[in-house]
Amino acid sequence: MEQAKIDLLKTYLSLYIDHFTVLKALKAGDDTYEILDVRNAPAQAKKVQIKGALAMPAKDLAGHLDQLDHDKTYVVYDWTGGTTLGKQALLILLTHGFKAFELAGALEGWRGMNLPVEPVQ
Repeated sequence: MEQAKIDLLKTYLSLYIDHFTVLKALKAGDDTYEILDVRNAPAQAKKVQIKGALAMPAKDLAGHLDQLDHDKTYVVYDWTGGTTLGKQALLILLTHGFKAFELAGALEGWRGMNLPVEPVQ
């Protein structure tokens, strides 16, 4: 039973990428990662996004997969780690053969560590 728990936790944790890995790549000019803001809200409700993120609401993602590059690794985020939009977006991307992770801690964690954000246009 304990091994089953360990295996489940390993799988669960493999779905996430930490802030510092993404930030280090962005600062180095490494374009391996593409950050997708998958929140289903208008710009005036979102107010800010992770600097350089592409708005791709989870509700619209499946219809825009042809705009994505299979050579990129997508990092999706939602409002908080407890919401499901990031997980839904991750499932869509992985199901369609994209490399993808959910950002650990979501936007809430990113902002909590005072990492770069910008106004939503």
